[in-house]
Amino acid sequence: MSIDSVPAHHGSEPWSAPAQNTSGKSVSRLILATSIGNALEFYDLLAYGYFASTLSKLFFPVHNATISLLLTLGTFALSYLARPVGALVLGSYSDRKGRKASLTLSIALMTIGTGMVALMPTYAAIGILAPIGIFASRLLQGFSAGGEFGSSTAFLIEHAPQRSGFMSSWQFSSQGASTVLVSLFGAVLMSVLTRPQLEGWGWRIPFLFGILIGPVGLYIRRRIDETPEFERIEKAASPVRELLATQKSRVLASIGVLVLTTSAQYVLLYMPTYAARQLGLAPTSGFIATLVAGLIAIVLTPVVGHWSDKVGRTRIMLVAGVLFFLSVYPAFMFVNAHPSLLTLLAAVIWVAVLKVTYFASIPALMAGFFPTRTRTTGMALAYNIGTTVFGGFTPLAVAALIAATGNNLAPGLWLMFAAVVSLVTLIWARARLAAR
Repeated sequence: MSIDSVPAHHGSEPWSAPAQNTSGKSVSRLILATSIGNALEFYDLLAYGYFASTLSKLFFPVHNATISLLLTLGTFALSYLARPVGALVLGSYSDRKGRKASLTLSIALMTIGTGMVALMPTYAAIGILAPIGIFASRLLQGFSAGGEFGSSTAFLIEHAPQRSGFMSSWQFSSQGASTVLVSLFGAVLMSVLTRPQLEGWGWRIPFLFGILIGPVGLYIRRRIDETPEFERIEKAASPVRELLATQKSRVLASIGVLVLTTSAQYVLLYMPTYAARQLGLAPTSGFIATLVAGLIAIVLTPVVGHWSDKVGRTRIMLVAGVLFFLSVYPAFMFVNAHPSLLTLLAAVIWVAVLKVTYFASIPALMAGFFPTRTRTTGMALAYNIGTTVFGGFTPLAVAALIAATGNNLAPGLWLMFAAVVSLVTLIWARARLAAR
């Protein structure tokens, strides 16, 4: 494919916008407005994944436990098919009507989807309507999540373009906060409640809590200002048509650099199930490990984002990606040879540190690939294709690989493959798109 005619925007350059003198109070308000919606999106996603074993019994009951789990994870994966559709619809809406309008709509839809899961009767109560209802709720959430990343990233960097790495890194830091919250719910509920209590009503508590986040985020987003950069530009009549006509290679580059980070994130999402089913550890072990990973993401992501504004994004990402490729398989070998909470923690901490170091720079890097008039559509489409193919299907692929081969090291092999794809793409982007 030929290199697109759109000029490259990269590194810490402020693109077409002049430097903004954003006060500390304004920065905090902007970060809160975007992070709370992004956190809700990821919170519900994690809750579904973490409680997959329980949900499989309640909504997809079959005689074989493995098939039941695969059906649950399959629904999780298939719901991601709605994300690229949401990316095109909500991303285009953001590029035509504004980042604020899209952010407000996406969080409203996400809250409705979360409420559907929380209140859905089980298979025992309403039969086949239960799994259909769960699938419908996941489709709605996938559609709304499709526009969240692009709109919120564009919103953050266009308010403070001279600090784009730091500002946009809060996208993933808020995901760390979601990880901590859901892991706490999982660890506490599984420690305090009996299995009948957990399956009877306890699993609903995390989803009911998620409903409460939505109205708060909606209120905050309705009170924020549109980005000055968006208000200045001439709007594209059809952002989707313009993107696909002139910027296809930039979309592909964005997808490629995402493969490693999204695969690693969803392997961590699968960790509670992996710890219990493959390692024979207590269910709480996986939640404790992912809680620690979430804490690392909260603290380290903004630090790396700030660092990338100083030294460049691709340099940091290349080093982290190479270390990932070299060490992830030995990490899983170590855990399987000596299964315990301590060894699981050691492996997850190492994977989490490398993942954060690699992915903290990605939102700003992707934003620099696209001009303002198609930025949200481009980022949203690339991000959601990447998360659909290499994220939503990762837990299913890992579970299926383990079931088919009996090899408990399948997650390590999957991540090595992901590292190769992202590293090759990143090297190409540096050479052909002047990515920094």
